[in-house]
Amino acid sequence: MVFRMVVGCVLGLLVGAAVAAALVFGLNVRVFEGSLGALLAFGAAAVTGVLTGLVAGKPIWAHGASIEAGLKAFFGAMLAAFGMFALRKWAAGVHLDLTAMRVGGAGSLGELPMASLPLIGMALGALFEVDNTGDAAPARSAGREGQRPGVRVAPAKAAKLSGKAAPSDSDSSADEAQAQRKNLKG
Repeated sequence: MVFRMVVGCVLGLLVGAAVAAALVFGLNVRVFEGSLGALLAFGAAAVTGVLTGLVAGKPIWAHGASIEAGLKAFFGAMLAAFGMFALRKWAAGVHLDLTAMRVGGAGSLGELPMASLPLIGMALGALFEVDNTGDAAPARSAGREGQRPGVRVAPAKAAKLSGKAAPSDSDSSADEAQAQRKNLKG
């Protein structure tokens, strides 16, 4: 579980850093200032949440993961927007100066894209990766006793429905299945 959490943190950090780098180096937004900055901050957080939901946990390109990834992307956007709200509201006293590294300006934690978006991505990545249980749980509950995994109807019931003898190891049960088949016909 710790390994999954570390993988999720790294994936989220990369996604958040990529979105922040696009803002800082592509759009030259080093600080989220004013009402337009707040709107941009929540939008960037939502994009970070969507992208993290698509790649963390069970990624969208995995077999049969499109619905799960879509749900994670939707709720990732919601959680990331809430995370941005929390950083802007309750971490307003944490001031950073990123001007020396040329990746931002000076401001509170929620006002700096290079500080807030990787943090939000890390939290979501860890959450989605730990939530992903993998395929171990369905393998343990393979079915009822004596039933092969993937079989939905017990062999005896399948034999009754199809009119064929149920697969078994003893001759007496094969004879019983043959007698049942005769009863069904006549």
